[in-house]
Amino acid sequence: MGSSATATRSAAAGILPVECTVTPLLDVVFSRWTTPVLWTLNEFGRQRFVELERRLGGITPKVLTQRLRQLERDGLVVRTYHPEVPPRVEYEISELGRTLGPLFAAMATWAQEHIGEVEAARRVYDEDGRPGL
Repeated sequence: MGSSATATRSAAAGILPVECTVTPLLDVVFSRWTTPVLWTLNEFGRQRFVELERRLGGITPKVLTQRLRQLERDGLVVRTYHPEVPPRVEYEISELGRTLGPLFAAMATWAQEHIGEVEAARRVYDEDGRPGL
């Protein structure tokens, strides 16, 4: 029986294939700048655009604007416009965004515990003369 038939049977049973349940999360949360933006807002609270840009370092205004708009659309960031002169806009992580905290904490723990092993594996791979990325 092919994977298409298996997928159909799984869907009929109410079981979603991994790519159906995890892929959207990966697309939203783990794009290049999304994790640092969310982490910064979670750690430092409400930020103006320029403050956030400074804390992140290396992100262009265009990319930061795109990330913030996407995160707002996804419900992970709240944008607050203050009609002052000059206008003021602030960004903060939403309650939904805060629910990602344990995921980021687990990733940070894993990285602290295993980054040495990853670096060692890279050195071995590179020393064996295998092509780099």
